[in-house]
Amino acid sequence: MTSESLEVTADQPPDLRTIARALRLEGMTRPQIARSLSVSTWRVTELLAGEPARSPGLRARAKDDLHEKARELRGEGRTMPEIAEELGVSKASVSLWTSDLPKPPPREPGSHDFERIAAARRAQWEERLGEREQERRAVKSDAAADVGPVTERELILIGTALYWAEGSKDKPYDRREALTLINSDADVIRVYLRWLRLMGFENDDCSFGLSIHVTADVRSAERFWRGVVGDGGSWRRASLKRHRPESVRKNVGTGYHGCLVVYARLSRVAYQRMEGYWRGIVGALSGVV
Repeated sequence: MTSESLEVTADQPPDLRTIARALRLEGMTRPQIARSLSVSTWRVTELLAGEPARSPGLRARAKDDLHEKARELRGEGRTMPEIAEELGVSKASVSLWTSDLPKPPPREPGSHDFERIAAARRAQWEERLGEREQERRAVKSDAAADVGPVTERELILIGTALYWAEGSKDKPYDRREALTLINSDADVIRVYLRWLRLMGFENDDCSFGLSIHVTADVRSAERFWRGVVGDGGSWRRASLKRHRPESVRKNVGTGYHGCLVVYARLSRVAYQRMEGYWRGIVGALSGVV
């Protein structure tokens, strides 16, 4: 491209439309112009709006050049998507131009191109995962801010629903009218203990027991749960789960602390109240849900 073809002065630098028209006059295709200007082909189409089509001779010559280059790249073992991306043409065109050439052998893991493509894909996916993680944190943060202070009445209802989902329940054929809950989530235990206080049970009115796989660090897990519970209460001997070599466990590593069992002593009446609260919740919503 020459300075004369642009027909501008140093005081008036050419705009994208002027440059695109000059490149078009030189016989460049829209994808080639797009790569030269670092814009999309759709943007080039907008810049060339109203411009006449290239002469048949230029179009044919450009296609011939692309045709030969595509065959050359295919002979080097490049894939059709790679060729299409480099030449700015469709994969269908590359397939048509190179259909008579042998298919390149599969790339071995460890080859330069294989690792380059794999690294590019990992980088793209990691970027997307990073965006998702930011979105996830923002949604959770906004939702947490919407909660605000929790009243005693709300905590009674929350704790009742929590217990009904996770706690030990009484059956007509197996009477268990006592508040007993087991869970591996420290926050669930914290909320449950706050609920127990509203029901009249402090830590000293409870006993605690660890349930954990025998292969785990039992002492470290007990220290963790004592920190969650705080002072008071009695602790039972840990219940160790037998290890089965054939099972593939995911709850391993330093983040695994087993489950904590919380027993509220002399809690028969409190259990009955809890079940009454639950029936009240269901009854209040029976006409809604």
